Amino acid sequence: MHDLTPRNAPGAQHATASERASPWVAITAIVLVAIDLRPGIVSIGPVLPAIREHFALTHSVAALMTTIPDFLMGLLALPTPSLARRFGRDRVVIAALSLLLVSMAARAFAPNALILLLATAGVGAGIAIAGTLIAGFIKASFPTKAALLMGIYAMALSTGSTASAALTGPVAAGAFGGWREAIGMWALLGVIAIPAWLVVARGAHRAPSLPAAKVALPVRNGTAWRVALYFAFDNFLFYAFVSWTASIYREAGFSTSKAGLVLATFTAAFTVATFAFGWRSKSEDRRFWLLLCGLLTTAGIVSLALAPMAAPFVSVSVAALGLGGGFSLGMTLPLDNTDSVESANTWTAFVLTVGYLIAAFGPLSVGALRDASSSFGSSLWLMCAVSAGMVALAPFLQPHRSRGVGSQAGR
Repeated sequence: MHDLTPRNAPGAQHATASERASPWVAITAIVLVAIDLRPGIVSIGPVLPAIREHFALTHSVAALMTTIPDFLMGLLALPTPSLARRFGRDRVVIAALSLLLVSMAARAFAPNALILLLATAGVGAGIAIAGTLIAGFIKASFPTKAALLMGIYAMALSTGSTASAALTGPVAAGAFGGWREAIGMWALLGVIAIPAWLVVARGAHRAPSLPAAKVALPVRNGTAWRVALYFAFDNFLFYAFVSWTASIYREAGFSTSKAGLVLATFTAAFTVATFAFGWRSKSEDRRFWLLLCGLLTTAGIVSLALAPMAAPFVSVSVAALGLGGGFSLGMTLPLDNTDSVESANTWTAFVLTVGYLIAAFGPLSVGALRDASSSFGSSLWLMCAVSAGMVALAPFLQPHRSRGVGSQAGR
């Protein structure tokens, strides 16, 4: 069994019973916050056809429901460490979670497409700011178990994705529901996540801390760019899947619930993979596992492109296993390349910025190709090409410090 007590914490070996419990409080908070960080995006997929019909949107405009959060998750990752230094990490996290709660609730009452998209921007901003700071918190709290904790974090993100993918469609199709109720109900997760982080914040205030030093972005570090691109390709595909899988199978004749079940199968397999790959990958040189993730992703998408109706549940599961593992390990790579909390935050911000700005084009490009060709066939082949990029990058993702290069972020 893994010992999750922070090994470098002063006096950890003499910790009292209440102090030994604090890591589990932190893990619980990480899990509850993470579960809250994906339904605001994933819940849109099962009801996107209904939203398109209600507001008379094209596929390209409808894709903005996912593209906007992705874009903001990239754009706001860079300034987030500065916000944390100025106002304190915990205040920033709580403010971001509050914004997420309000925006998800407001979106359910949107009277027109403009308000819907503005509320979606609030969803993206809340997710971006809160999510950026989690990696640094894990680096500080669990320095010897980063991969395991990132796996737990990624699994919790995926749990929120799976729940929203599986339940949104049935709620929307139910006698007392509709698309507004189906997406609005996920705001309630914030009512749990915010108090959970308040407990973490209260505990943090009891411990003295040194002011964080500013670390330069790793813009001249080749490893950082390769990590960012791998993360970008993985998330390009993930958000393309969560945005359009239900629509692909609705067009193929599946009911709303059955199409949502295909999406839920994808997110469930993704959830399993996020933890499994984080648990199995024990060395900081994770290239074998990263390559395996790319190969699984490619195999699943090629199967969908060649015969989308042959075995949809199997094909999406194979792709999801690769993408889930790639996401978990991709979130861990910045921690593998850094030695301090601040540099971990900076590397994470850089990777998220590059990654999500590129990933934002996933739903948009799939929707645009669907509008141009009247089918999703060309979109699936585009996704195949992106997954091949994951395969090509994997052999070059050895941590730069293991090659004798210093780990300062700006080097």
